[in-house]
Amino acid sequence: MKGIHSPHRNFSFESLGGDGQNSRPMTNEGPGATLRASDGVTIAYHARLAAKNRPVIALVHSLGMDHSFWRAVSDCVGDRASVVAIDARGHGRSGVGTPPFTAERMALDLREVLDHLGIQRVVVGGASMGGCVALQFALDHPDRSAALALIDTTAWYGPTAPVDWESRAQKAMAQGLASLTDFQVTRWFSDAYREREPDAVTHWVNVFLRNDMRGYVEACRLLGAFDARARLGTLRLPTLVQVGEEDYAAPVAMSQAMHEAIAGSTLDVILGARHLTPLEVPERVTDGLLQLCARVRS
Repeated sequence: MKGIHSPHRNFSFESLGGDGQNSRPMTNEGPGATLRASDGVTIAYHARLAAKNRPVIALVHSLGMDHSFWRAVSDCVGDRASVVAIDARGHGRSGVGTPPFTAERMALDLREVLDHLGIQRVVVGGASMGGCVALQFALDHPDRSAALALIDTTAWYGPTAPVDWESRAQKAMAQGLASLTDFQVTRWFSDAYREREPDAVTHWVNVFLRNDMRGYVEACRLLGAFDARARLGTLRLPTLVQVGEEDYAAPVAMSQAMHEAIAGSTLDVILGARHLTPLEVPERVTDGLLQLCARVRS
């Protein structure tokens, strides 16, 4: 993967209003950890905290998944960085609250988890829906964002997005989440991966099927309404845009548009991969995240 090049000044965790680490004693908080957000909704998260001098990567999963989406990436990162991964509201063990969902509220959920952990600045990243939330986090909380990873995602799903996403939500409600799985898995994973890793595919389908229906529907509507294009040019931080070559859900053209709009960003197109690259090629995604960490610390 190409190195990350940016015309902006170098960032360091120490020089930007906090060290980017946990200001209280460093402890791991397992998948059962929860926080009550400022609007009363329970947000579940997992924190694997490395040594205090290591950078912190904060991650948000894709639609229909949960924090375990990032397990393989976290394993690849090892002790080179701390990793904080949340269950976005309406997913996993997090509550749903009062609709509608917004990217702004989900970004605030992440900030409140980081506040709870005493973490000031992070490399923030997300995949698909999580990429929209990570982008919103960087826009709304620049003081907390040292670098940004936009993975398999977009700033806007296009002019028909509200209708398209509402149609998916309506099908889920009328026919159940299982009615979407055949369509989903061919978009999530390449043909080669599905043939090579059938047990993994089954596992992620089961994660998807465990979704709270109301949470899934509201998240679809969030994506239909999401449009951050007008603010992309305001971003002034090292940014990686990463996408699978065969991504049909958020095609390469969407990543290219973000790359062109964000000054100094790097575009990494992963040959042969589809929509859920953190699951299909976690080593490649980890590479990108660690290069961002190196850029921040340089």
